[in-house]
Amino acid sequence: MKANWNRREFIKKSSAATLAALAAGAPVASLLTGCGKGNKIAANTSADTVILLWLAGGMAHTETFDPKRYTPYENGLEGNRVLSTFESFPTVLDGIRFSDGLQSIGSVMDKGTLIRSYVAADMGHILHSRHQYHWHTCYEPPQTVAAPHIGAWIAKELGPKNQVIPAFIDIGQRMTVGESEELKAFHTAGFLGNEYGPFLIPDPSQGLESVRPPVGMDAKRFERRNQLYNDLISKSAIGDLGSDYQKESLKRSMEQAYMLLNSPEAKAFDLSLEPKEVYDVYNTGRFGLGCLLARRLTQQGARFISVTTEYEPFMGFDTHENGHTRMVGMKKAVDGPIAQLVKDLDKSGHLDRTLIIVASEFSRDMMVEGRPDAKVQEQVNQPDILNDMKFYGMHRHFTDGCSMLMFGGGIKKGFVYGKTADERPCKTIENPIKIEQVHQTIYHALGIPPDTNYEVEKRPFYTTPDGDGKIVKELLIKA
Repeated sequence: MKANWNRREFIKKSSAATLAALAAGAPVASLLTGCGKGNKIAANTSADTVILLWLAGGMAHTETFDPKRYTPYENGLEGNRVLSTFESFPTVLDGIRFSDGLQSIGSVMDKGTLIRSYVAADMGHILHSRHQYHWHTCYEPPQTVAAPHIGAWIAKELGPKNQVIPAFIDIGQRMTVGESEELKAFHTAGFLGNEYGPFLIPDPSQGLESVRPPVGMDAKRFERRNQLYNDLISKSAIGDLGSDYQKESLKRSMEQAYMLLNSPEAKAFDLSLEPKEVYDVYNTGRFGLGCLLARRLTQQGARFISVTTEYEPFMGFDTHENGHTRMVGMKKAVDGPIAQLVKDLDKSGHLDRTLIIVASEFSRDMMVEGRPDAKVQEQVNQPDILNDMKFYGMHRHFTDGCSMLMFGGGIKKGFVYGKTADERPCKTIENPIKIEQVHQTIYHALGIPPDTNYEVEKRPFYTTPDGDGKIVKELLIKA
């Protein structure tokens, strides 16, 4: 039976794992694999850059890329009748429809693959941060070992494409919002070392400020502060806590940031250099500008970029009420920028080697919490009869059928994988795909061997649990 971890237990265990990562020694690469930066990587790769567009909070599949029967709102409406609160429209793919408000993405689906059968893990009582941890690390929390983010694995195994541009960049997520400690638990390189962790840019419109000294600080003062920081790492209580490997990794991460600070490539972070007509297409808010920054960084040689709508409890896609109204706004925020990113990278010739993934931690339903065969505690007061517009929408967490998009990087074009039921519960009924398969398919496209692992706490730690993740060959042009 799955452990029913609550938030407090998750924080406590995750914090302990983070401290353990600082104290850990150097992870030892297995001699049986090609893992480790600079070691053998498969020659038949189809991608060398990954962009993860993270629709944080639980994007309802029936309201986006897998619409069902539309039922308009009226007072007295029976909730169980409602599967989709939006009408649908035909996409560029014959017979494939999307939910209204996603016309731009629908127009570029001939360039990518639609997955309609992602199944999130059954981990008992549903917490967004736990499912996000699972999606990003491939490991169910809590772990005694600080599990690396997928971006950190890629940064470690492949290294930077451009020595100046950070290999792993995370755009749009603040660490000062609700559940901040839980978010920090997976925004990390874990035992791999701080140099492979994310370069955080909470606000893409201020990306240039991320690679400049603080306002009012001249170069000499910044140089002194940088040296002082390095001394503190070596001599302070933090230094005493960390192993030599982790201390050196932390110092190298600071050196990389300092190198970027003084480089011409720093201009890639300056969105004001974009033509106004281009900037305006992307400017739907922080997520849209994050997509624009991701395009610029891809063209400058970033290895892994994550752009998020940002997880903040009860905001964004975390629709616990007013779901329909909220989704109207969220679609406006993501539709144009995602489609434009695909088109721009295709036009510049970068899409062929850039794998774009659009995903969320799980889906939503109006009436079902979790999945039909594994009921969990309901977290939303959703009446059976709707007499207020605020109850019209997908407000409960649903894990048995989710949608995902993939573009470029060797992914098939104009392809649809998997299927969910047409009636409630709208669960996966064909070709279920789980997170370890998603991760292993990404690693395969990049040429990272499936048995890549490091010895941590005297046991092997793989990119997917026990190295058992299987490639979904059907998604790839050449498996």
